[in-house]
Order: sequence, then structure tokens, then C-alpha cells
Amino acid sequence: MGEIVQRAHWVAPSRSRVRAIRDRLRLHYGRPLAAPHGRPLAELMLTVLSQSTNDRNRDMAYLGLRARFSTWAAVRDAPREAVEAAIRPGGLHRQKSVRIQAILRALDPLSLDHLAGLPLEAARAELLALPGVGRKTAACVLLFALGMPDLPVDTHVSRVATRLGLLRPGAPFEELHDDLLALVPRGQHVELHVNLLRHGRRLCHARAPACGICPLARSCRYYLSQPH
Repeated sequence: MGEIVQRAHWVAPSRSRVRAIRDRLRLHYGRPLAAPHGRPLAELMLTVLSQSTNDRNRDMAYLGLRARFSTWAAVRDAPREAVEAAIRPGGLHRQKSVRIQAILRALDPLSLDHLAGLPLEAARAELLALPGVGRKTAACVLLFALGMPDLPVDTHVSRVATRLGLLRPGAPFEELHDDLLALVPRGQHVELHVNLLRHGRRLCHARAPACGICPLARSCRYYLSQPH
């Protein structure tokens, strides 16, 4: 995983290869479906809380925030210490409370519902202009809340996709997002994101990937490059 391939020397995978990997992931993990839920501000707050923690702690922090404050305006206007206490189970509660309140204070009106009526690029640009919001966080909001064709690339997704040869080793995250987005078959953004994420969490670990039982081993460039 320490390999770096220069952009000029990189050959993107064929669409048939992408579809073959999608199909193998689908056979192993199923075909996840998630209709957009239409609450972009809630998705943004949930995604901020998900950073550097697991899903269980993220959900506990989010539920604590909603139980403590009845509206997002109340979160915005609360003493920072009160927000910290509400989201403490999620970890990094001090940093996340600062980010959450900064985002809420940057919104006037306090809503992101209008993004649903914008083109993808315009909606993404508005999200990226908010304090501390990066490409992965914006993609979560666009995909899961609004059903727009974007694809979040976190450390699990980037690791798996790079090992499989879908992404250029050593590429910066902006390039990873653009290149993976260009490869996704139409309408399958949720499926590819979720199944790459599942694979990274369950088998394709960072330090000790379970290549011996991996259903993708025969088509994985990382596995085929290792001595056997």
C-alpha cells in the first residue's frame, strides 16, 4: 500500500472490470438500497459526528444531541460545553462541538433543504463552503439525504478500491473522489459505496487483510502482487 503511481502512468480500469467487481461484491454482501431520506442538515450533523469513531458511537452521540436539544437553532445557540456533553459518547467531542456550531452559525436560514433543487455541482460547492466540510462529508449529504449521484470516499473505500486497482495508488483524496465517481455504473452509487465500505471493515483490513478468504482475491491487484 506504500506504492505510488504517477498520474501520467496510470491506466484507469475498464467499465467491464468495474462491473465484474461490483457483481462479486454483490454476491458476497447483497445489493444494498437506501432511498434518500430528505434531511440534509441532519445528515450533515450525523456525518460530522461519524468522524474518527464507529457507527454505534456516532449514533449514540447523535441521539444524545437530539434528546438534549429540540431544534438545530438550540444547538447553535447553546453553550459549547452543553453540546460537548451531549455528543461525548462519539469521541472528539470538543472538536466536533466546535465544528457543529460553526456550521450551524454559517447557515442563514438554518436549513439545507434548498440543495435539493440545485444541480449536483452547485449543491456540492455550497456544502464545501461550510466550515470544516470536505468532499467525503459533502458526498454523504448529497447521496444519502438528497439522492444525488455522488460517492463518499473514506479510508475504507479508498483502501479497497486502490487495492483492487480501481484507483491510482498514492492519489490525493480529491482525485480519488473524482475518479471513483467516474467509474460508478449509473444509479449504483449507494451500492458501490456501501459494499466497498463493508469489504474494508470485514475483510480488507489496513494491516492484515484476510486475503485467504476474500471473494475478490483472484481479481485483486494487491493480492496478486504478494508472494504466495
